[in-house]
Amino acid sequence: MPLFVQVCDFGLSRLKHNTFLSSKSTAGTPEWMAPEVLRNEPSNEKCDVYSFGVILWELATLRLPWTGMNPMQVVGAVGFQNRRLEIPKEVDPLVARIIWECWQQDPNLRPSFAQLAAALKPLQRLVIPSYQDTVASPLPQEISVNSTP
Repeated sequence: MPLFVQVCDFGLSRLKHNTFLSSKSTAGTPEWMAPEVLRNEPSNEKCDVYSFGVILWELATLRLPWTGMNPMQVVGAVGFQNRRLEIPKEVDPLVARIIWECWQQDPNLRPSFAQLAAALKPLQRLVIPSYQDTVASPLPQEISVNSTP
């Protein structure tokens, strides 16, 4: 049975983090926003690819992005100084490459979500070691837990 992850934003990020920015044309949390959005330039679905790269970075590092910086510092660093989060050496090189591709300065050079799905599929082994076994065998209808004293 395939496993799916869905990412949604119900405005909860602004409750969790006091980093929500808003203007007449842009609203959001800068830590996850693409440089072109931070500069208030035209954007398309490739800005979501950039944000997806930040989410992958969070999953790979188990850290929050840009800690120690306030929202305006993040806008300056990402939007105008072309800075990116540091990817630790411990992160799998294939995952690191995908993250960097999501963070390309030129949005046209970022992969599509179809390309990302194809690149991530072989990496399921990193998070689900027996992924092929899981797909081949159905989930049990009933699970029993035995406790030992």
